[in-house]
Amino acid sequence: MGDIDFDDFLKVDIRVGTVTRAEPYPEARKPAIKLWVDFGDEIGERKSSAQITKHYDPEQLIGKQVMAVVNFPPRQIGKFMSEILVLGLPDEHGDIVLIGPDKGVPVGGRMH
Repeated sequence: MGDIDFDDFLKVDIRVGTVTRAEPYPEARKPAIKLWVDFGDEIGERKSSAQITKHYDPEQLIGKQVMAVVNFPPRQIGKFMSEILVLGLPDEHGDIVLIGPDKGVPVGGRMH
């Protein structure tokens, strides 16, 4: 991987949001969950789909704080328009574990 400078890093707008709604997404090619995430007054609520069914059920995601890239253009995922990229890391089997703060923080806060 090549080096980036700090200005490149600043182009990626990563914010914390709280999941307000989550639903199974059975129409997706791979098992996924539809998420609605609140980022506060400045950004509002945005939606995404995430392949996180190995570790999460929709009902347990409500109220969870997650990190997401909020400045990608919307992307069509099947019949669902994804507006953000929720961030996660693979476990030892390659299944995604969501990234979020370990203490509650105000929604909309930018990662730095």
